[in-house]
Amino acid sequence: SGGWTPIKSLVLWGRDAAGEAFMAHIAVERLAAANQADLNRCDNTFTVEAELALFADDGRPAYTVRPVAPYVKRYGPEVYDAGPYIEREDHAAWLAYVDGKVAGQILVREHWNRFAIVWDIAVDPPFRRQGVGRRLMEQAIRWARERDLPGVMLETQSINAGACRLYEACGFRLGGFDRHLYRGLDRDTREIALFWY
Repeated sequence: SGGWTPIKSLVLWGRDAAGEAFMAHIAVERLAAANQADLNRCDNTFTVEAELALFADDGRPAYTVRPVAPYVKRYGPEVYDAGPYIEREDHAAWLAYVDGKVAGQILVREHWNRFAIVWDIAVDPPFRRQGVGRRLMEQAIRWARERDLPGVMLETQSINAGACRLYEACGFRLGGFDRHLYRGLDRDTREIALFWY
């Protein structure tokens, strides 16, 4: 509703993580039968160089960012079924392309509490820090507003400081955390689930 114009593509100029100048043409397309083969093609591996140290400040979640010895975090292959994101009105997904190559994806749906929940966001490593994640998140926020949903929420891990910086830059605030959520997968994990709104 009112005032939101979808941006089909955008050209960005900037510097990558190594300081090299780049120009990227980012196109964001709604997931459809014609491009569903491009879903699940992003590598969600990342290098952990910092983590969020969480605490409560006057009853509200807060954090500081502390460096850690770098290590690589690999998740199992995430394979999402395109069907619901193409066919259902309360689900949506978009794919980002940079100069015609799959660069990222975001899957969002209406959650039980009427918030839009970002079920997955992934940016392929060669396209990180080029505005792809921000463009995808802006699209999810736009979708939620068009549906008159009260907000957007998502969950990530305390070890994904780069993603947390993106979410804050997009206007999200840390709403809570759960130190036990991942303990069923690894009893000794240091990962803490973070809930952003």
